[in-house]
Order: sequence, then structure tokens, then C-alpha cells
Amino acid sequence: MHPQQLTTEPPYDVIIAGCGPTGAMLAAELRLHDVRALVLEKETEPASAVRIVGLHIRSLELMAMRGLLDRILPHGRRRPASAFFAAIAKPAPKGLDSRYAYLLGIPQPVIERLLEEHAIELGAQVRRGGAVTGLEQDDEGVTVELSNGEQLRSRYLVGCDGARSTVRKLLGVGFPGEPARTESLMGEMEVGVPQEQIAVTVAEIRETQQRFWLRPAGVGVYSVLVPAAGVSDRAEPPTLEDFKHQLRAIAGTDFGVHSPRWLSRFGDATRLAERYRVERVLLAGDAAHIHPPIGGQGLNLGVQDAFNLGWKLAARIRGWAPDALLDTYQAERRPVAEAVLDNTRAQTELLSTEPGAQAVRRLLTELMDFDQVNLHLLEKITAIGIRYDFGTGPDLLGRRLPDLDVKQGHLYGLLHHGRGLLLDRTERLTVGGWSDRVDYLADPTAALDVPGVLLRPDGHVAWIGENQGDLDEHLSRWFGKPAH
Repeated sequence: MHPQQLTTEPPYDVIIAGCGPTGAMLAAELRLHDVRALVLEKETEPASAVRIVGLHIRSLELMAMRGLLDRILPHGRRRPASAFFAAIAKPAPKGLDSRYAYLLGIPQPVIERLLEEHAIELGAQVRRGGAVTGLEQDDEGVTVELSNGEQLRSRYLVGCDGARSTVRKLLGVGFPGEPARTESLMGEMEVGVPQEQIAVTVAEIRETQQRFWLRPAGVGVYSVLVPAAGVSDRAEPPTLEDFKHQLRAIAGTDFGVHSPRWLSRFGDATRLAERYRVERVLLAGDAAHIHPPIGGQGLNLGVQDAFNLGWKLAARIRGWAPDALLDTYQAERRPVAEAVLDNTRAQTELLSTEPGAQAVRRLLTELMDFDQVNLHLLEKITAIGIRYDFGTGPDLLGRRLPDLDVKQGHLYGLLHHGRGLLLDRTERLTVGGWSDRVDYLADPTAALDVPGVLLRPDGHVAWIGENQGDLDEHLSRWFGKPAH
């Protein structure tokens, strides 16, 4: 490729490879700041497998911040915020500080469609059948080559193209970790035996085998999870006969399963990209990290990557980003992914049928009777316990702020446009020359026990206090120089 032969000004600010939830959410976040975004999706049609995924508390909060939750809720089913960690059955702990303390189960094609529609409504372009096969970057931008030989030019490229990310491979970024040791089959299908018989058999098996269930997923339809016979190529989907064989091997019956809606397999491979950024090319979602699906954290982790990256990349393109702002994407999100990989490793061990693992599981089950332990583990799974390192300060610094009551309603209703927000209980502070990037709310009645907070566009607390000079320093740190 010869990018020097192309036009100097790229026609796109950002090209995003992959239109899954991470790519679509990133495109929408960029469009809030009028960034020209093109999403390339190699598949010509949206996914048809009706797999149910779960949106955890933090993801629900982020959707509320952008005014998306009311659109999403009618398509999902709420479940209690409990039994997430290694499927240990405990009620939701006391002290869950969120207006959205539940799990929303939603078909994956539906959430992908809703997020893609949101991005398109905001002005993002989506092109299907566009597989990235090459890239080359220089000081001015990135040249992307497609499978049909076409070349596209943009200022930045973000790989949101999944676990087998072409972008990551083209960059030569290492993806170290552990390969799959075990594999499970998962799908939805109809059964041919009474529900009572299923319940008795499943309860007996799950006393020692947690990687097994048959759960109602609709009228006459069950979600089925069963350990696979071994580890195989995940690109090859399992067959109904594979499910029957494994059900008979473990339960002594195949429950008369038939008429599958979708069938899949997943392993416990755990990998983390060595870098999230190489100059003008970045990675997000499964392109940057993979782990077993236990706890249902994968989609959530990717969407939260997009929220963290979107406003920072937009700030760089709009020209007001402080020099180090884009570097904070990897500095903040890679440790979060490391923590998720560790908790899924721990949960996987707790699902083992080995006597030692079962003993640890029984001990942890006892410990989770303490609300503080239960809450700590739930905060890990749902991402509401994340605290970014913003330096020394009160415990709230670096954490997300819940959806507080304010005089204009709920706090998150003020964050729909992806801007920063100064919430001032003193009524003496100002955002001054940053008013083009940061909104201001003076509200002495706000349900907050500090004088004032500065929120980043992703809802994390960047400053706490009441001194204007100190506030100005932090406005500069996160939002660049004030406008003249």
C-alpha cells in the first residue's frame, strides 16, 4: 500500500473494525462529538442466533447516561442481582448503591441491533461485507485495505473485531494467556420430558457439576449447558447429536431434546493483549481480552471499553485533548480486564468437580453469607466497584457516581450528550472557559456529601472539592486548555 498517494485529509476520522456491541457503542460515542465514524463489519447480515446475554449494573447505568435504557428495557427480562459469582446461590447483598440493581437478560442480536441503530441515528456509517485485510499507518493517519482490494483512509483505526482480531494480528500485538483446557456446549432447544423430571435431575447433578443446567427460556424452550467431551475448533459449531451424547453421558438421559434454536460452544481460554494502542491504532472489546463467559462479563467489559475510549479519542480528534489523555485508555482499562480475567479464572476453578475445588467452593459459600463479602464479589462482576487511579484523594475519587437525585430529576439525565459535568452544591464554582466541553449544575440539594464533583463523560469522578483554582487544574488535566 502507498498511503502517500492518497488525499492528505482522510475522509474519516475513525474507522472501526467490527459492528458488535463494542464497535457500535464506540461509533455512537464518537458521533456525540461530531467525529466522522465508519464501522466496517465483515459479516453481510446481522447474527441470527438468539443467544441471551446479560447487561450488568454498570452497563445499565451507562445506557441510562446516554438515554438508551428506556429503548432497551422492553426487549429484555429483569433478573435479581444475585448468584453471579461462580453461580453460588446467594441473595443480592445489602448496600447495592445503584438505581439499576438488576441483571437484564436480552437476546444478543437485539442489543446489537439497538446499539447499531443508535449509532446510525447519530450519524455513524455502517458498511457490511467489509473485511479488513491490511493496514498501514503514518504520522497523518491509517490506510485500511479491504478484502475487495479497496483502500480507505482515516485518522485512527479501532479494532473491535473479536477474539480472532485481524487488526490485532496485523499490528503484531501479542495475545498471551492460557489456551482452552475445558469446553462447554450451550444452546436453546425444546425438550421431550416433563419439567418436574428435569428439575429433579438437574438439582441432583448440580450438587457437584456446576457446568450443567437446563433452564426454561420461553414456552417449551430450554437453555442447555453441558460440558463437552473435549476441546475442539470453536469455529465448528456443535450438532444436536453432540448435545444428546453429552447429556446422556452426564445425566443418563438426553431429555428428548429437539428443535434447537441455536447451538454454540465455548472454552475457558484466557488472553490479554500486551498493548491496547500502537500509535493511531487501538483495540477494544474481545480484540483486547478474552475469558470464559462465567459471570457474563464479556459483552459488558467491551461496552465499557467503548465508553472509556470514545470521549478521549473524540477529544484528540477535536483538538482539545491534553497530551496524555488518550494514553489513559490503556492505563485505566487494561487493569480492569486483568481483574476480570482473574475473577473468571477463580470462578472456573470453583466449578471444578475435583474435591479440593469443591472444598474451596463450600468455604466461599459460607463466607458469602457475610454481606460485605457478597457485596465485594458482586461489585467485581457488575463493574460498579471499579476505581481508576486518579491520584490521592477521597475514596469517591476515580469511582463512578451513582444516578443521584438532583433538582432536574436524575443525574444521568444530564449526561446524554457525552460531555463532562460539574455538580456544584456550593453554587460558587464555575466551568469558565471549559463550558464548550463541560456542563454545569448548581444544586445545593443534590444527594451528595461533598461540596462539588467534576464528572468525566463516562461518569467517573475526576475531582472533589470546593476550591476554584484546584478545580481549574483538574479541568485542564481532563479537558485541555480553556477556550479563548
